Amino acid sequence: MYTRQEAQKQRQLFWTTFGQYMQPILSADKEKINWINYKTGISGIHFKMDADTERASIAIVFAQSDADVRRAYYDQLVRLKAVLLESTNEQWDWQPEVQDEYGKQISQVGITLDDINVLRKDEWPQIISFFKQRIVALDAFWSMAKYGFE
Repeated sequence: MYTRQEAQKQRQLFWTTFGQYMQPILSADKEKINWINYKTGISGIHFKMDADTERASIAIVFAQSDADVRRAYYDQLVRLKAVLLESTNEQWDWQPEVQDEYGKQISQVGITLDDINVLRKDEWPQIISFFKQRIVALDAFWSMAKYGFE
């Protein structure tokens, strides 16, 4: 069992390790990129990766405070569903209205790897592989699709 500080340190070490692992990988546009803090270039749209003691997840999150704007962006992504599927080669969960961990209304499209614990270092390769495959696929998708959101 970890103390709160030990758990926080272990999580931080995971994200540092993941960032170092991803550093040499260029974006679909052949540019250096900060994979952990991926910049979509569109306000309120971000790619969120999360890992805790039960699961790892990655999602496209629409967090605009204006519900109509958020819905319009989400609907635009729905129109690009086939392109996203082609990039990721898997079905993701589509949630037009959901609350985030702070109670804020968001829309998101994501996928989860269950029964995984970021505090267990021996599970890091599986989590890193899960994130790498999907964030690289999202980047390839976004390099083509982002212009439809401007």
